[in-house]
Amino acid sequence: MPPLARVKNTAQLSRELAEGVPEVGTFENIPQVRQIAGDSVGQRMKGKVCIITGANSVIGIGRATAHQFARNGARAVYICDFASSHLETHKRELNSLYPSVDIHTRQFDAADEEAVKKVVQEAVDAYGRLDVFFANAGISSGRVFWEEDTEGFMKMMRTNTLSVFLAAKYASRAMLKTSEEKPYPCGSIIGTASVAGLRSNAGPTDYAASKAAVISLMQTCAYQLVGTGIRCNAVCPGLIETGMTKVTYDAARKRGTEKKIGQLNPLRRGGQPDEIARAVLFLASDESSYVNGQAWAVDGGLSAGLPFVPGKLA
Repeated sequence: MPPLARVKNTAQLSRELAEGVPEVGTFENIPQVRQIAGDSVGQRMKGKVCIITGANSVIGIGRATAHQFARNGARAVYICDFASSHLETHKRELNSLYPSVDIHTRQFDAADEEAVKKVVQEAVDAYGRLDVFFANAGISSGRVFWEEDTEGFMKMMRTNTLSVFLAAKYASRAMLKTSEEKPYPCGSIIGTASVAGLRSNAGPTDYAASKAAVISLMQTCAYQLVGTGIRCNAVCPGLIETGMTKVTYDAARKRGTEKKIGQLNPLRRGGQPDEIARAVLFLASDESSYVNGQAWAVDGGLSAGLPFVPGKLA
Protein backbone atom coordinates (compact mmCIF):
# COMPACT_ATOMS: atom_id res chain seq x y z
CA MET A 1 0.00 0.00 0.00
CA PRO A 2 1.45 3.40 -0.95
CA PRO A 3 2.47 5.64 2.00
CA LEU A 4 -0.23 8.26 1.30
CA ALA A 5 -2.92 5.61 1.21
CA ARG A 6 -1.80 4.35 4.64
CA VAL A 7 -2.02 7.86 6.04
CA LYS A 8 -5.51 8.43 4.61
CA ASN A 9 -6.74 5.18 6.11
CA THR A 10 -5.68 6.32 9.58
CA ALA A 11 -7.20 9.81 9.09
CA GLN A 12 -3.90 11.39 10.14
CA LEU A 13 -3.73 14.07 7.50
CA SER A 14 -2.28 17.53 7.92
CA ARG A 15 -4.56 20.56 8.12
CA GLU A 16 -3.61 21.60 4.59
CA LEU A 17 -4.58 18.22 3.11
CA ALA A 18 -7.73 17.92 5.21
CA GLU A 19 -9.05 21.46 4.76
CA GLY A 20 -7.07 22.88 1.88
CA VAL A 21 -5.33 26.25 1.84
CA PRO A 22 -7.60 28.89 3.43
CA GLU A 23 -9.55 31.16 1.12
CA VAL A 24 -8.62 34.83 1.25
CA GLY A 25 -10.29 38.11 0.46
CA THR A 26 -9.43 40.53 -2.29
CA PHE A 27 -7.80 43.89 -2.67
CA GLU A 28 -8.98 45.92 -5.63
CA ASN A 29 -10.25 42.78 -7.36
CA ILE A 30 -7.04 40.78 -6.94
CA PRO A 31 -6.77 37.97 -4.35
CA GLN A 32 -4.82 38.66 -1.19
CA VAL A 33 -1.75 36.53 -0.41
CA ARG A 34 -2.57 33.08 0.97
CA GLN A 35 -0.70 32.16 4.14
CA ILE A 36 0.00 28.86 5.85
CA ALA A 37 2.14 30.07 8.78
CA GLY A 38 1.19 32.70 11.33
CA ASP A 39 2.47 36.24 11.66
CA SER A 40 6.25 36.26 11.21
CA VAL A 41 6.75 39.34 13.38
CA GLY A 42 5.55 37.55 16.50
CA GLN A 43 7.07 34.82 18.67
CA ARG A 44 7.88 32.04 16.24
CA MET A 45 7.68 29.14 18.72
CA LYS A 46 4.64 30.27 20.69
CA GLY A 47 2.96 27.36 22.45
CA LYS A 48 5.31 24.70 21.09
CA VAL A 49 6.73 21.81 23.13
CA CYS A 50 10.33 21.06 22.17
CA ILE A 51 13.05 18.50 22.92
CA ILE A 52 16.75 19.19 22.29
CA THR A 53 19.51 16.63 22.69
CA GLY A 54 23.19 17.54 22.93
CA ALA A 55 22.40 20.61 25.04
CA ASN A 56 24.98 20.44 27.86
CA SER A 57 27.95 22.20 26.24
CA VAL A 58 28.54 25.79 27.34
CA ILE A 59 29.46 26.79 23.79
CA GLY A 60 27.25 24.33 21.95
CA ILE A 61 24.56 24.57 19.30
CA GLY A 62 22.06 22.85 21.60
CA ARG A 63 22.33 25.51 24.29
CA ALA A 64 22.10 28.33 21.74
CA THR A 65 19.01 26.73 20.22
CA ALA A 66 17.33 26.38 23.61
CA HIS A 67 17.73 30.14 24.03
CA GLN A 68 16.19 30.82 20.62
CA PHE A 69 13.24 28.51 21.31
CA ALA A 70 12.60 30.07 24.73
CA ARG A 71 13.06 33.62 23.45
CA ASN A 72 10.48 32.92 20.80
CA GLY A 73 7.78 31.83 23.21
CA ALA A 74 8.04 28.04 23.41
CA ARG A 75 5.68 26.53 25.96
CA ALA A 76 8.26 23.99 27.15
CA VAL A 77 11.84 23.08 26.27
CA TYR A 78 13.51 19.82 27.33
CA ILE A 79 17.29 20.25 27.33
CA CYS A 80 18.96 16.84 27.31
CA ASP A 81 22.46 15.42 27.18
CA PHE A 82 24.59 12.41 28.09
CA ALA A 83 26.61 14.77 30.31
CA SER A 84 24.89 16.91 32.93
CA SER A 85 27.65 19.21 34.19
CA HIS A 86 25.94 22.36 32.90
CA LEU A 87 22.30 21.40 32.37
CA GLU A 88 21.05 22.86 35.66
CA THR A 89 23.00 26.06 35.06
CA HIS A 90 21.43 26.36 31.64
CA LYS A 91 18.01 25.79 33.21
CA ARG A 92 18.55 28.53 35.79
CA GLU A 93 19.70 30.95 33.10
CA LEU A 94 16.75 30.21 30.85
CA ASN A 95 14.32 30.47 33.77
CA SER A 96 15.75 33.89 34.70
CA LEU A 97 15.49 35.19 31.14
CA TYR A 98 12.22 33.54 30.07
CA PRO A 99 10.17 32.83 33.23
CA SER A 100 7.04 31.91 31.28
CA VAL A 101 8.76 28.95 29.55
CA ASP A 102 8.88 25.55 31.25
CA ILE A 103 12.49 24.30 31.17
CA HIS A 104 13.17 20.63 31.90
CA THR A 105 16.56 18.92 32.12
CA ARG A 106 17.10 15.26 31.34
CA GLN A 107 20.33 13.24 31.42
CA PHE A 108 20.41 10.25 29.10
CA ASP A 109 22.19 8.68 26.14
CA ALA A 110 20.50 9.95 22.96
CA ALA A 111 21.19 6.57 21.36
CA ASP A 112 19.39 4.68 24.16
CA GLU A 113 16.01 3.69 22.73
CA GLU A 114 14.16 3.42 26.03
CA ALA A 115 15.51 6.78 27.20
CA VAL A 116 14.39 8.56 24.02
CA LYS A 117 11.00 6.87 24.18
CA LYS A 118 10.66 7.96 27.81
CA VAL A 119 11.43 11.66 27.31
CA VAL A 120 9.01 11.85 24.39
CA GLN A 121 6.28 10.20 26.47
CA GLU A 122 7.00 12.55 29.38
CA ALA A 123 6.46 15.55 27.11
CA VAL A 124 3.20 14.14 25.75
CA ASP A 125 1.96 13.22 29.23
CA ALA A 126 2.74 16.69 30.57
CA TYR A 127 1.53 18.82 27.67
CA GLY A 128 -0.55 16.57 25.45
CA ARG A 129 1.66 17.26 22.44
CA LEU A 130 5.16 17.35 20.97
CA ASP A 131 5.98 19.87 18.27
CA VAL A 132 9.77 19.86 17.80
CA PHE A 133 12.57 17.36 18.29
CA PHE A 134 16.04 18.74 17.56
CA ALA A 135 18.32 15.68 17.46
CA ASN A 136 21.62 17.46 18.02
CA ALA A 137 23.72 14.97 20.01
CA GLY A 138 27.02 14.11 18.35
CA ILE A 139 30.70 13.32 18.68
CA SER A 140 33.75 13.54 16.41
CA SER A 141 37.16 11.95 16.04
CA GLY A 142 40.48 12.91 14.55
CA ARG A 143 41.51 9.57 13.07
CA VAL A 144 42.15 8.71 9.44
CA PHE A 145 40.06 5.75 8.37
CA TRP A 146 42.85 3.15 8.35
CA GLU A 147 43.59 3.92 11.98
CA GLU A 148 39.95 3.64 13.11
CA ASP A 149 38.74 0.30 14.46
CA THR A 150 35.32 -1.26 14.22
CA GLU A 151 34.41 -0.29 17.76
CA GLY A 152 35.26 3.37 17.15
CA PHE A 153 33.40 3.46 13.85
CA MET A 154 30.27 1.94 15.32
CA LYS A 155 30.40 4.27 18.32
CA MET A 156 30.38 7.19 15.91
CA MET A 157 27.41 5.77 14.00
CA ARG A 158 25.55 5.00 17.22
CA THR A 159 25.95 8.47 18.73
CA ASN A 160 25.57 10.55 15.57
CA THR A 161 23.11 8.51 13.50
CA LEU A 162 21.18 6.04 15.65
CA SER A 163 20.27 8.93 17.96
CA VAL A 164 18.61 10.77 15.07
CA PHE A 165 16.80 7.61 13.96
CA LEU A 166 15.38 7.12 17.46
CA ALA A 167 14.38 10.77 17.69
CA ALA A 168 12.46 10.49 14.42
CA LYS A 169 10.91 7.16 15.37
CA TYR A 170 9.39 8.30 18.64
CA ALA A 171 8.88 11.99 17.95
CA SER A 172 6.90 11.24 14.79
CA ARG A 173 4.48 9.02 16.70
CA ALA A 174 3.99 11.74 19.32
CA MET A 175 3.51 14.44 16.67
CA LEU A 176 0.60 12.46 15.21
CA LYS A 177 -1.32 12.95 18.44
CA THR A 178 -4.20 15.37 18.07
CA SER A 179 -6.42 17.18 20.54
CA GLU A 180 -8.79 20.11 20.77
CA GLU A 181 -5.72 22.33 21.12
CA LYS A 182 -3.94 20.63 18.21
CA PRO A 183 -6.63 19.33 15.84
CA TYR A 184 -4.23 18.16 13.13
CA PRO A 185 -0.93 16.24 13.22
CA CYS A 186 2.17 18.30 12.55
CA GLY A 187 5.68 18.81 13.83
CA SER A 188 9.30 19.38 12.94
CA ILE A 189 12.13 16.87 13.36
CA ILE A 190 15.60 18.31 12.81
CA GLY A 191 18.83 16.32 12.76
CA THR A 192 22.26 17.88 13.11
CA ALA A 193 24.32 16.71 10.16
CA SER A 194 27.37 18.57 8.77
CA VAL A 195 28.91 19.85 5.57
CA ALA A 196 31.08 16.77 6.05
CA GLY A 197 27.96 14.77 5.21
CA LEU A 198 27.53 16.66 1.94
CA ARG A 199 31.01 16.26 0.50
CA SER A 200 34.46 15.02 1.47
CA ASN A 201 37.39 16.81 3.10
CA ALA A 202 35.34 18.48 5.83
CA GLY A 203 35.84 15.85 8.51
CA PRO A 204 37.14 12.35 9.31
CA THR A 205 35.70 9.44 7.34
CA ASP A 206 33.64 7.90 10.15
CA TYR A 207 32.25 11.30 11.15
CA ALA A 208 31.40 12.16 7.54
CA ALA A 209 29.69 8.81 7.04
CA SER A 210 27.57 9.28 10.15
CA LYS A 211 26.48 12.76 9.05
CA ALA A 212 25.70 11.64 5.50
CA ALA A 213 23.47 9.01 7.09
CA VAL A 214 21.66 11.72 9.09
CA ILE A 215 20.86 13.54 5.84
CA SER A 216 19.55 10.34 4.28
CA LEU A 217 17.47 9.57 7.36
CA MET A 218 15.78 12.94 7.30
CA GLN A 219 15.02 12.63 3.60
CA THR A 220 13.60 9.12 3.78
CA CYS A 221 11.63 9.83 6.97
CA ALA A 222 10.10 12.87 5.31
CA TYR A 223 8.70 10.66 2.55
CA GLN A 224 7.47 7.96 4.92
CA LEU A 225 5.55 10.62 6.88
CA VAL A 226 3.80 11.69 3.70
CA GLY A 227 0.67 13.75 4.26
CA THR A 228 0.98 14.07 8.02
CA GLY A 229 2.38 17.59 8.15
CA ILE A 230 5.41 16.29 10.06
CA ARG A 231 8.56 17.67 8.46
CA CYS A 232 12.08 16.26 8.65
CA ASN A 233 15.17 18.29 7.80
CA ALA A 234 18.91 18.23 8.44
CA VAL A 235 20.99 21.25 9.33
CA CYS A 236 24.59 21.05 8.09
CA PRO A 237 26.96 23.34 10.00
CA GLY A 238 30.36 24.26 8.68
CA LEU A 239 33.21 25.13 11.03
CA ILE A 240 31.49 26.43 14.16
CA GLU A 241 33.16 27.38 17.44
CA THR A 242 31.75 24.69 19.74
CA GLY A 243 33.09 22.26 22.30
CA MET A 244 33.74 19.82 19.45
CA THR A 245 36.03 22.27 17.62
CA LYS A 246 37.55 23.88 20.70
CA VAL A 247 40.87 22.09 20.16
CA THR A 248 41.15 23.60 16.67
CA TYR A 249 40.32 27.09 17.87
CA ASP A 250 42.61 26.88 20.91
CA ALA A 251 45.53 25.67 18.78
CA ALA A 252 45.02 28.49 16.27
CA ARG A 253 44.90 31.11 19.01
CA LYS A 254 48.06 29.72 20.54
CA ARG A 255 49.84 29.95 17.19
CA GLY A 256 48.41 33.38 16.44
CA THR A 257 46.61 32.07 13.36
CA GLU A 258 43.03 32.48 14.54
CA LYS A 259 42.22 34.77 11.60
CA LYS A 260 42.96 31.89 9.24
CA ILE A 261 40.03 29.89 10.63
CA GLY A 262 37.35 29.64 7.95
CA GLN A 263 39.60 31.12 5.29
CA LEU A 264 38.29 28.67 2.67
CA ASN A 265 34.72 29.97 2.82
CA PRO A 266 33.58 33.26 1.22
CA LEU A 267 32.84 34.86 4.61
CA ARG A 268 36.46 34.14 5.65
CA ARG A 269 35.54 33.21 9.23
CA GLY A 270 34.21 30.43 11.41
CA GLY A 271 30.65 30.49 12.67
CA GLN A 272 28.99 30.87 16.05
CA PRO A 273 26.49 28.43 17.60
CA ASP A 274 23.75 31.07 17.54
CA GLU A 275 24.10 31.31 13.75
CA ILE A 276 23.15 27.63 13.52
CA ALA A 277 20.44 28.06 16.15
CA ARG A 278 18.78 30.72 14.00
CA ALA A 279 18.54 28.24 11.13
CA VAL A 280 17.16 25.58 13.47
CA LEU A 281 14.62 28.10 14.79
CA PHE A 282 13.36 28.66 11.26
CA LEU A 283 13.14 24.92 10.54
CA ALA A 284 11.31 24.35 13.83
CA SER A 285 8.82 27.15 13.27
CA ASP A 286 5.74 27.24 11.08
CA GLU A 287 7.52 29.73 8.84
CA SER A 288 9.31 26.79 7.22
CA SER A 289 6.00 24.99 6.63
CA TYR A 290 7.00 24.05 3.05
CA VAL A 291 10.60 23.06 3.82
CA ASN A 292 10.85 19.30 4.08
CA GLY A 293 13.45 16.61 3.42
CA GLN A 294 16.25 19.14 3.02
CA ALA A 295 19.90 19.33 4.05
CA TRP A 296 20.53 22.99 4.82
CA ALA A 297 24.20 24.01 4.77
CA VAL A 298 25.00 26.83 7.18
CA ASP A 299 28.70 27.07 6.49
CA GLY A 300 29.67 30.56 5.36
CA GLY A 301 29.45 29.37 1.77
CA LEU A 302 32.07 26.62 2.04
CA SER A 303 29.96 24.00 0.25
CA ALA A 304 28.90 26.43 -2.48
CA GLY A 305 32.11 26.08 -4.48
CA LEU A 306 35.18 24.03 -5.22
CA PRO A 307 38.45 24.36 -3.28
CA PHE A 308 40.67 27.25 -4.23
CA VAL A 309 43.81 28.99 -3.03
CA PRO A 310 42.83 32.34 -1.45
CA GLY A 311 44.06 35.23 -3.56
CA LYS A 312 44.88 32.97 -6.53
CA LEU A 313 41.50 32.71 -8.21
CA ALA A 314 42.30 35.08 -11.06
